Amino acid sequence: QVQLVESGGGQVQAGGSLRLSCAASGRTSSPGVMAWFRRTPGKEREFIAGINWSGGNTNYADSVRGRFITTRDDAKNMGTLQMNSLKPEDTATYYCAVRQGRVVAAAPSLYEYWGQGTQVTVSS
Repeated sequence: QVQLVESGGGQVQAGGSLRLSCAASGRTSSPGVMAWFRRTPGKEREFIAGINWSGGNTNYADSVRGRFITTRDDAKNMGTLQMNSLKPEDTATYYCAVRQGRVVAAAPSLYEYWGQGTQVTVSS
């Protein structure tokens, strides 16, 4: 089992930045992929960004590419999502998730472990 806890959410004005963190505990010794998703009421979870265990492969949704950056520090069992140039449409609950393997998949169903989510609100 892997436990994930997100932090760093909050409220920011459009154009601002936030940094989300995801702390992993439990069976974190196996290589895997850490990804970020977001969800707004009435919608499915949306893949935002992901990074594989070595950090050598990242993937981003078109909606955030160039604005968001994901990193991870396996020695600290931590992942981060740096969000810049935030827009009101980025308002959502953000989740980190982990899956085994090396492929940064976009489908939520492929991720075994999820955090509880952290709210990000961007005002215009």
